[in-house]
Amino acid sequence: MIETRNPATGELIERIELMDAPQIEAKLADAAGGARRWGREDFSGRASLLRAVAARFRLEREDLAATAVREMGKPLVQARAEIDKCAWALEYFAEHGESLLSQQITPSSAARSYVAFRPLGVLLAIMPWNFPFWQVIRAAAPALMAGNVVLLKHATNTTRCALEIERLFTETGAPEGCFGTLLVPGKEMGQIVADPRIAAVTLTGSEEAGIAVARAAGENLKKCVLELGGSDAFVVLADADLEAAAKTAVTARFQNNGESCIAAKRFIVEDAVYDEFLGRFAELTAAQIVGDPMDERVKLGPCARADLRQSVDGQVRATVAAGARLVTGGRFIERPGYFYEPTVVSEVVPGAPMFDEEVFGPAAAVVRANDLEHALELANASRFGLGANLWTRDVALAEELAARVEAGNVFINGMVASDPRLPFGGVKKSGYGRELSSFGIHEFVNIQTVWIG
Repeated sequence: MIETRNPATGELIERIELMDAPQIEAKLADAAGGARRWGREDFSGRASLLRAVAARFRLEREDLAATAVREMGKPLVQARAEIDKCAWALEYFAEHGESLLSQQITPSSAARSYVAFRPLGVLLAIMPWNFPFWQVIRAAAPALMAGNVVLLKHATNTTRCALEIERLFTETGAPEGCFGTLLVPGKEMGQIVADPRIAAVTLTGSEEAGIAVARAAGENLKKCVLELGGSDAFVVLADADLEAAAKTAVTARFQNNGESCIAAKRFIVEDAVYDEFLGRFAELTAAQIVGDPMDERVKLGPCARADLRQSVDGQVRATVAAGARLVTGGRFIERPGYFYEPTVVSEVVPGAPMFDEEVFGPAAAVVRANDLEHALELANASRFGLGANLWTRDVALAEELAARVEAGNVFINGMVASDPRLPFGGVKKSGYGRELSSFGIHEFVNIQTVWIG
């Protein structure tokens, strides 16, 4: 059985049966049959389905958002925004998918030659709990528009969210096998990845999960895209607008309860403005409203699980023990559920857990940089390379620096966020491949050369 619990109270929400071997086989068979049919569907038919699902997301926005809040604890206002973003992505790929996948005429020795983009078949999507609707749609919308079908293996603590997505597709008339959900333990994923009916795999999750899936996919010669962890640098140079930087920093670190791969986690500040930025940032952090995530005034809810709260607390304590200074927060909140105070730790240095590791929860590390070059050196001193923020009034300089930042996304005077129009993904231990935009939709297609003599 899968048990889901409300992280705001610790109470059991529901028990859901795992699938047995015949049920898993039926899902795989349905997907394989669905892939043959859906791959022959024209672009207008694919777009119609995506638009219909988008409309249902908008129609059921309140109920879907509440389901996410109950299962993983994000504030209700942010959950609504997640549902809206899902609808936007579905509509974006419905509108632009055909042009993104149009044949490319390529002159050669042939009388006529071109490049076409054909579907691969069944895409296995292994998705995390922190954005339980958006992560799924971010992968599924371009894949479906490209003519693939999707089998979802979601995180167990957001199982109801997974089943709700499947329901939306079914109730809007998706052909059988077009979108399905597998309720299986993580230990069984290697066997499913190896199944010949699975054409490719996409995973958003931890570094460890990515290594396991990449190994299984590699052993079976299957394409995979990995969007893994991050320890994004938020670099504040001496000439930055400190008021705007500090305000954005709070959102960038604590949105989604700080449980986001692209959350800013290491705040690297030039020495000349370090104390002023730290004061502003800590004050805004401490002023956040923490509480029941169903309350619309709340900015910060609980950690999604008890073990995640324990992990964040351990990283904070070990970092302080290594010589850093606890500025604000750093304690469990004594109430039901898995609440942790919004926390700022200053004078963090390389070698401390909050610098070297991904902190997946409401705690920020503030790092002192001697100058611009030192700030850039610190930003790149991470095994991760998902996103980065650069704050300076000199935009031309920031664009030059962006070329030296080892990250898949560099946002200048703004907060890293995914956008259907732009490619999303990382380098180093943050994974490989891209989601969204023209780059994402081309990840899971057969790029086929057609040569006519």
